[in-house]
Amino acid sequence: MNKALETLKERGFFAQCTDEQGLSDLMDKGPVTFYVGCDPTGPSLHIGHMVPFFALRHLRAAGHNGIALIGGGTARIGDPSGKTEMRKMISYEQIDSNVEHIKAQLDRFIGFDGKTALSENNKNWLADLNYIDFLRDIGSCFSVNKMLTFEAYKQRLERGLSFIEFNYQLLQAYDFYCLHQRHNVVLQIGGDDQWGNITAGVDLIRRKLGGTTELNAQHQAYGLTFPLITRSDGKKMGKTEKGAIFLDPALTPVFDFFQYWRNVADPDVEKFFKLFTFLPLDEISSICSGNINEAKERLAYEVTSLIHGKEEADKALAGAKAAFSGEGDKSHMPTAELLKADLENGLGLLNLFTTTKLTASNGDARRLVQQNGAVVNGNVISDVKYTVTSKDLDSDGELVLRAGKKKFCRVVFK
Repeated sequence: MNKALETLKERGFFAQCTDEQGLSDLMDKGPVTFYVGCDPTGPSLHIGHMVPFFALRHLRAAGHNGIALIGGGTARIGDPSGKTEMRKMISYEQIDSNVEHIKAQLDRFIGFDGKTALSENNKNWLADLNYIDFLRDIGSCFSVNKMLTFEAYKQRLERGLSFIEFNYQLLQAYDFYCLHQRHNVVLQIGGDDQWGNITAGVDLIRRKLGGTTELNAQHQAYGLTFPLITRSDGKKMGKTEKGAIFLDPALTPVFDFFQYWRNVADPDVEKFFKLFTFLPLDEISSICSGNINEAKERLAYEVTSLIHGKEEADKALAGAKAAFSGEGDKSHMPTAELLKADLENGLGLLNLFTTTKLTASNGDARRLVQQNGAVVNGNVISDVKYTVTSKDLDSDGELVLRAGKKKFCRVVFK
């Protein structure tokens, strides 16, 4: 098997392939051009979106050429795959803004050079389509009966599937067809929930360009999907009680991003190392065979470095050490500023935890205190009526609050 495909399999990036041997043989002959798409339905990608882009980097490192397709056109409709209800429609202006944000995020992670890696926007060929011409030329290649056999549509039929969403598969298939003609793209990669959409594109290229004949072998096309990544508890990877783990630090602060990886379950550590870092497999095995907490810290550092850069990863690591072990640099912990005058009058413990957003409400703070989870500068406070004053400050005149085992906040007074 082709070495690049072997790497994807070894690291967990392999679920289904339309023609594994054919793709392997093609990749052995020289570089192939492939693409992965994402729709800009929000201003930032989250970590779950990144699995195919890690695969893109592996394939690029093996000498192949990758295209990141940002769906400024398809986002106007919304992909029903994996959704229990129709996506909320957003304005074209917001979609265009999201495209620019996501393109910048991907550029930082991939490094678009215009040759071995580049970005495209399907708005360029979808926005001005003539609907009648599209139905005659492309819609005639699709079977409604076959489309309804795909899981994405079968699940939605029970709750209701809008006609606008039903068109999505045609548009994604058309993307593959257009990229094949524009850039000689022969492979689409993506999550396993995209299998129906990907195979529709493979089939469209075959129908329109005759890719199965010896004469038109240059028009062959392939699809490869990755498993949908879940945690060992069965829940969707990249989700917390606060929501998704976003790449944008304004939505998910770097410290919180770091802590997500630092707190993954023990059985997930090696799997996430393989998927979300580029460390060699033998080094991953060595790391994971040692102290599990040190392995988690290394995982958190490696992923944070890849997404946010080494400098931000160093700060997050220093903040985590300060929070958990009293070492490191407190200035890199999540920090809240309060007025000295408030401290002089005394700060109610419940209000303090809510103000610093360690708890969502005073009711949550009350339950935290009653469960002995509220800690002020290392001291467990079990009195819900406790008032924090200057006597509780540490030698730096600050407070370090902890809610449970994983949530911290440094409080400074101005």
